Amino acid sequence: MQSAQMAYDRAITVFSPDGRLFQVEYAREAVKRGTTAVGVVYKTGVILLADKRIKSPLIEESSIEKIFVIDEQIGAATSGLIGDARILIDYARVQAQSEKLTYGQNVTVEALVKKVCDLLQQYTQYGGVRPFGASLLIGGIDDTGPHLFETDPSGLSTGYKADAIGAGRDQAIEILEKEYKEGMNLQEAASLALKALKAGLEQGQSLGTISAGYINQGEKFKIMSQEELKRLFNI
Repeated sequence: MQSAQMAYDRAITVFSPDGRLFQVEYAREAVKRGTTAVGVVYKTGVILLADKRIKSPLIEESSIEKIFVIDEQIGAATSGLIGDARILIDYARVQAQSEKLTYGQNVTVEALVKKVCDLLQQYTQYGGVRPFGASLLIGGIDDTGPHLFETDPSGLSTGYKADAIGAGRDQAIEILEKEYKEGMNLQEAASLALKALKAGLEQGQSLGTISAGYINQGEKFKIMSQEELKRLFNI
């Protein structure tokens, strides 16, 4: 039985008899081993939080990136293999700029997410490649309001009012489902996101350095400094 399964393990283009692509499932496992990231849509925008999880005092905190600016009105949080995530972020940035050069307008959040997911899907269909071991929480504002989407290594995209990815996803989602409310302000959304992020920690683990970014209606996506985080969360 084990050797039979391994035949389907090794080729991304081969389905198992029960209709599974094992390499895609393994890519999802890579995401689950990544640090937790949380996104919350509030009345006038979107906030993204991520746990940097600095493992050594010798590491420069500024060298660890978890929140990225994609375009003026769109940002993303990542979980999984950071190298894979950076490729997806760079691709999203190129697509956003291409939309401006070609059509003279900003790309919508949903259209950008679909472009990224088209790339993800291609890496599940062709031999000689492997799926991206990373997921993104992409948040932003366009003409239709604030939006939050999650990308999956399979190429699936799903829109959320509040969402989490990474190691503590299930525990964070439980908090978000219980306490999310329509029409929250930035302070309330930030507090909820922080609570969800803490819920995703392993037992006995403390929350380390947080990375956060947000966008308000009429403003640009902004990655917050540690001083701004302390003021926002009263820490």
